[in-house]
Amino acid sequence: MNMSDINISFPNIRKPGQMSIKADIKQKKPFRNGFHEAIVNLIYTYNWTVDQIKQKLKPYGITMQQYNVLRILRGAGEPITTSVIRERMLDKMSDTSRMVDRLHTKGLVVRRTCPSDKRLVDVTLSESGNDLLSQLDQFDNHMDAIFKNLSENEAQILSDLLDKARG
Repeated sequence: MNMSDINISFPNIRKPGQMSIKADIKQKKPFRNGFHEAIVNLIYTYNWTVDQIKQKLKPYGITMQQYNVLRILRGAGEPITTSVIRERMLDKMSDTSRMVDRLHTKGLVVRRTCPSDKRLVDVTLSESGNDLLSQLDQFDNHMDAIFKNLSENEAQILSDLLDKARG
């Protein structure tokens, strides 16, 4: 099914006593329109979500971006260059080379000169990096719990709407 074919209406979507973006940010005036409210809510919810994830990662001594790099490397299943990592990053503003250096210093990744192009560096997970990700696999349940107030179907609809918003 194509998202453009779906007309969604959510009457009474907010539960009694549940906060709204307007209440959360203590806004007195109405939003300019639904687009304005959606953007403000998206930014507010992004920051709230990031805070939830940072709290879960803090005991492991890694940042969200470093966690993202480790998961990219595990998903790749083979050595990849820092430029490939950068393409796959959720945060495109990250300094991937410096982040890989920090992960290497922590013993979580291995760097090797690319055999086909000596100018490039291939990066793979180290055994310690794999071990850390195995520990963090329990983190998946915490990630799901961040949106515990949504059903799985509502979460999928939200994801589809976000994809649609990006065009």
